[in-house]
Amino acid sequence: MTLEDLVRLRRARDLMDRAYAEPLDVPALARVALMSAGHFSRSFRAAFGETPYGYLMTRRIERAKALLRRGDLSVTEVCFAVGCTSLGSFSSRFTELVGESPSSYRARSHDEGAAIPACVAKIYTRPVRTVRNGEADAATRP
Repeated sequence: MTLEDLVRLRRARDLMDRAYAEPLDVPALARVALMSAGHFSRSFRAAFGETPYGYLMTRRIERAKALLRRGDLSVTEVCFAVGCTSLGSFSSRFTELVGESPSSYRARSHDEGAAIPACVAKIYTRPVRTVRNGEADAATRP
């Protein structure tokens, strides 16, 4: 993989970070990276260790966690606010990555992390996938 390829892949990843709530798909991201969809998917996984879709969903779940901690939006509102179009798929992915349902996550107290700066909290609250099967694994969290 060339340095130019990495720059293009980062451009697509940055778009996912900024526009996670927009309808993004692999062909659109591949166009940003100036690659074919297949080459983009393979290169993205090689460079970042996960598929473009997996990365985008992790971003969306990360943002959903922040919105659910606020407590002023319903789970359905959060689902659509982060760019998911199916409440069932959102809930399944959230549960897979976080280890509890969005409703449970929203209902419990989050006061223990209130004094932690957001930049540090982001590191410790980022949804984690294991390489083995893509499910949340508390043992791999920092």
